[in-house]
Amino acid sequence: MAVPLLDLAAQYLEVGPGIEAAVLEVLRSGRYVLGPRVAAFERAAAEVCGTPHALGVSSGTDALLLALHALGIGPGDEVVVPTFSFFATAGSVHRVGAQPVFADIDPVTFNLDPASLEARVTTRTRAVIPVHLFGRCADMDDILDVAARHGLRVIEDAAQAIGSEHRGRRAGSMGDVGCFSFFPSKNLGGAGDGGLVSSRDADLHDRMHLLRGHGSRPKYHHVLVGGNFRLDEVQAAVLAVKLPHVDAWSDARARNAAAYRERLADLAADGRVVLPGDAPDGRHVWNQFTIRVPGARDRVASRLHAAGIGTEIYYPGPLHMQPCFADLGGREGDCPQAERACREVLSIPVFPELTGSQIDEVCDALRGAFD
Repeated sequence: MAVPLLDLAAQYLEVGPGIEAAVLEVLRSGRYVLGPRVAAFERAAAEVCGTPHALGVSSGTDALLLALHALGIGPGDEVVVPTFSFFATAGSVHRVGAQPVFADIDPVTFNLDPASLEARVTTRTRAVIPVHLFGRCADMDDILDVAARHGLRVIEDAAQAIGSEHRGRRAGSMGDVGCFSFFPSKNLGGAGDGGLVSSRDADLHDRMHLLRGHGSRPKYHHVLVGGNFRLDEVQAAVLAVKLPHVDAWSDARARNAAAYRERLADLAADGRVVLPGDAPDGRHVWNQFTIRVPGARDRVASRLHAAGIGTEIYYPGPLHMQPCFADLGGREGDCPQAERACREVLSIPVFPELTGSQIDEVCDALRGAFD
């Protein structure tokens, strides 16, 4: 039995009729960009994020770009980012003319190590982008403490973490700006690209609102040089149908993660795999279930693929060693925990609709991969 890494067709069986009706309503309305569905989705999403303000944008990457623009970060500035993340975290910093400074990760959570952050702060550092990787919030208490002592702005990269919590606070509500992605593979995924920025600051929200549409207010009067970061009505309609389900879907992911931890305890006990833990001080929403396979990751991944088990390596190379950042002088050994994670991590299926028999199939295949 083949088990995919993600099964969006299974999700569609639950919400498909509602999505089709909502999209058809948009198509018949003749209003396709920044209409009432975007506004309604923004209000609902702000409530989920625990913030008074939210703004729909064109992608998770554009959410990061918009946040950086709105905070005035640009040439001459440094922004500390974890080196173990999707490329957009650092790429967005580069695109506004600032310099990404790469920090190491905590080996247990895969998130930004606050001590490594502090060690990277210089007189040019303006901001930090902690990433809530795989659905687990970063150690925001310590990160916010470092930021406060050094006068840094905090942009939460919550692309994988809608609904996750750290000590009672939701992802996207703790820093200056929260940035979310609605790429189809996310816990809340659209039918294409989409994103969101959340904020507690009304003035910052207004600035991002202005920048989202080329800095124009009123129309054709450009107060700022912004961009086209708009969420369209079709995506907002799809996301609005899915949004009421996202907490239940994340709870199902958590149950699947718990089942894996129980059924793979023997492999963890003898050191063949390292299992990810839950968040003892918050809520993990399990966008990915990412194990470590010390010394055998590529062989195990190959055997799982041959057995029909969907896997993915998030991420095979640290950002500080990517060719496009070679001029920044990153070298092997700069971020040892992240570099080790890149050699060991392997994500296996954890999507909400995963059945018990599919989980058994994955676990059996994983054991067989070591034979």
